[in-house]
Amino acid sequence: MATFFNYPEAVRRLIYTTNPIESLNSRVRKTVKVKSVFPTEIALFKALYLAVAEAEKRWTMRTRNWQEIMAQLSTFFQERLKDYLC
Repeated sequence: MATFFNYPEAVRRLIYTTNPIESLNSRVRKTVKVKSVFPTEIALFKALYLAVAEAEKRWTMRTRNWQEIMAQLSTFFQERLKDYLC
């Protein structure tokens, strides 16, 4: 976790928010926790479907300050990125 704080805030925000598995798990836990009893299994599946559909909207959002973040990433990972950047 200490390595995480070596990066600038913009990069940390990108790393923190781009973990889709944890984000989806959080969304599912929140959905199930809010309503702890579902009348049927179908109701549970519908609620989970809607939670996943809502989470999916966030996955297509553009990243703010991408130019700044890319400049910082290329500073930290110059050797790794040289084959991928023009």
